[in-house]
Amino acid sequence: MTTHVTVIGLGAMGSAMAETFLKAGHQVTVWNRTAGKAGALVALGAHEAASPAEAGELMVISQIDYQAMYDSLAGVDLTGKVLVNLSSDTPSKLREAADWVAGKGGVLITGGIMVPPPGIGQPGAYTFYSGSSDVLSRHEEALKALTDVTYIGADPGLAMLFYQAQLFMFWSGLTSFMYASALAESAGLPVSAMLPYAQETYGGLAGDGPMGFLKHLAAEFEARVYPGEPNSLHMQAVGMQHVVHTFEDAGLDLTVPVALKDLFARADAEGHGAESLGAVIESISKR
Repeated sequence: MTTHVTVIGLGAMGSAMAETFLKAGHQVTVWNRTAGKAGALVALGAHEAASPAEAGELMVISQIDYQAMYDSLAGVDLTGKVLVNLSSDTPSKLREAADWVAGKGGVLITGGIMVPPPGIGQPGAYTFYSGSSDVLSRHEEALKALTDVTYIGADPGLAMLFYQAQLFMFWSGLTSFMYASALAESAGLPVSAMLPYAQETYGGLAGDGPMGFLKHLAAEFEARVYPGEPNSLHMQAVGMQHVVHTFEDAGLDLTVPVALKDLFARADAEGHGAESLGAVIESISKR
């Protein structure tokens, strides 16, 4: 079924989405705050709007943040419009935005798109969505041209909560590999010497085997019970001090190792030393 889609924001992500909608056979209107970015899309069949007021019912937004949406649509009548905003911000900002759009007569569907621009329209790509399930269902077929649709819940902030959580795990995981690689290089070793063990560690964390800590931790978090034997949090806190000293001796940056050492030490000092490493979540959550 052909849908009239208006893409607001023609950066790398918005342009990729507009092109993907076109390839899927949809009628596409595009608009960008800075003129001059629509030429290639127009050549592919898109219509460049002079104003967002020309948008059809379905508006897909890809901008730097939610303030950009306010700036772009401040004077636009949104009555009957469905805004699917895939911009990044905070869950609280998305909840405020849902009220703002509703006050202008429209409905906001929030999203967190979990692939970079080259992944748009590719197998395995997915996006977290939240807001009205009924409204999302009406436009799910069109949105599936971009990625799989993963509905999180009615709370408009949930899509961004999952999105930011995933990004944090992604960035911190890659950063830890950067630190490990720098440590290997400090000893004159190639990074490739560290790679197979890093792959084993990261893959094992998500698995069901002895190293499948994610599954074990999730169970501990939900039960709020953290068995500390045979490896107590206190032992991990002491071990993290050794990690910091190792990076210090190698002359490397200490920002992330020290932050982790301080977090473990605080959880230990707050009385969780005899429990497992999972008890650190109590200090993170400030329970």
